[in-house]
Amino acid sequence: MINIRTSRPDEGQRAVEIWRRAVDATHGFLSKEDRRAIDEMVCDFLPQVSLWLAVDGNDYPLAFMYIDKEHMEALFVDPAYRGMGIGAALVSHGLSLHPGMTTDVNEQNVQAIGFYEKMGFSRTGRSSLDGQGRAYPVIHLKYIA
Repeated sequence: MINIRTSRPDEGQRAVEIWRRAVDATHGFLSKEDRRAIDEMVCDFLPQVSLWLAVDGNDYPLAFMYIDKEHMEALFVDPAYRGMGIGAALVSHGLSLHPGMTTDVNEQNVQAIGFYEKMGFSRTGRSSLDGQGRAYPVIHLKYIA
């Protein structure tokens, strides 16, 4: 059984671990230098913010989502638990709070784009650079009920 709850201050390292495992499984397009630089930023950021966590019956975090205002900045599922509906449960929870939620996805992450489109998101635009100005194109998506 999966529960969704807010993170606690002592769970930042588990969030970083989930992020690293998920990125290693899905973001093979990142250069080694960019992967290291982003990792450093994530290690500083994730432990400082409140996240939505999907936890198992033992309260162990399996995935997380970060929403800033109505924009989902991050959704990462530990690859050991992918395909179990955990990401969909987190997105559904986010949509219950923010019905017009938006998100951005790396264009090279075709699986993620397909996931969001299956969840009811529509493409609203494209940027040739990611949010940090790196040359990784981003697809902008918005949930349209």
